[in-house]
Amino acid sequence: MSPIERIPYVVAYANTTGGRDAYGGLTGTVTLESQLVRPRDHSSDTVLVLMHPVSSGTYLPIVGALAKAGHHVIVCNSRYRGADAALLMEKVAQDLGECLRHAKKRLGYDKTVLLGWSGGGSLSVFYQQQAQRPTLTAGPSGDGPDLTAADLPPADGLLLVAAHISRHHTLTESMDAAILDETDPSRRDPALDLYDPANPEQPPYSPEFLARYRQAQIDRNRRITAWVRAKLAALRAAGRPNDEFGFVVHGTMADPRWLDPTIDPNDRTPGESYLGDPQEVNMGPFGLARFTTLRSWLSQWSYDDARADAVACGPDIAVPTLVMFHSADNICTPSHAHAIHAAIGHPDKELHEIAGANHYYLGPDQREPLTEAVRIIGDWLHRHDLAPTT
Repeated sequence: MSPIERIPYVVAYANTTGGRDAYGGLTGTVTLESQLVRPRDHSSDTVLVLMHPVSSGTYLPIVGALAKAGHHVIVCNSRYRGADAALLMEKVAQDLGECLRHAKKRLGYDKTVLLGWSGGGSLSVFYQQQAQRPTLTAGPSGDGPDLTAADLPPADGLLLVAAHISRHHTLTESMDAAILDETDPSRRDPALDLYDPANPEQPPYSPEFLARYRQAQIDRNRRITAWVRAKLAALRAAGRPNDEFGFVVHGTMADPRWLDPTIDPNDRTPGESYLGDPQEVNMGPFGLARFTTLRSWLSQWSYDDARADAVACGPDIAVPTLVMFHSADNICTPSHAHAIHAAIGHPDKELHEIAGANHYYLGPDQREPLTEAVRIIGDWLHRHDLAPTT
């Protein structure tokens, strides 16, 4: 018999913000597929809560390892599990709040700790900021939930594991700066084409080229945002304020750091991204923001408009925070972890690197890094009176 048990359940609540943004299910009801993972022989008044905006972490190695070490973990999927084309980060925060409320009122936990893994890191910091002192009455488009009226329950601590600064920051760093025309991605600036072998700019890239490339990425993001805002304005002017519009964003795996290991160096394998060969993924059928919509772009991908940003929200955090990054991570590199740690406003904060760990702790060489990560988390929880009671 396994030393841990997995208990599936559903968190359901009324959708009061109007509009359907997830496929299937009851109209007017948000359903969040969840799983409580806990040891069979350890009770606890504290539960770790993991939510990612779009991915499910139910079977991440770290979830089972934490449960085997005596901790209780809830993995709660947002309403957008597996489909982020309509995703609004403000609604994801609302989902996370309902998960925490359910953990306390229905499952009986006294304390909650947000386990912000990968993209769940910036979500967790954003959520905690709005739970402590809510300020947002709508999303960047003017739509979405009023978080000042959501009564979001704050967590008692933050664990940020292999986390990046934000979805919009990560996307912008990944955008193919060579693309000149969003409707025809074959129109390219050869001087900025990372994947053109004839381009004289090759790894290791010069500081001057990197500065020019990074600015071109930001400029491209802003051009899309300007088009999105104009499209929304046109729909409203036409008397169709509730209409949406889907579109494709080509070329979203062209971060120079995946080709040049001297940029934000760590132990990652050069020439690889977390989705595979970066050149293939760049124009492939899947990728960051490949299919999106107007309001979703503003809420989760716009460089200037999206709010779920761990660095921007970090100064408001008023609970102890542990930031942990992995030395062989090929998604969330060291600069992200250091920036998040520096931004956290609470004086009780720690930063740890897990040597040899890749992003997911997947592979035959990951047992030792995973064990070390669980040890550090367990020690931190114990020192903050957030460890299992028995």
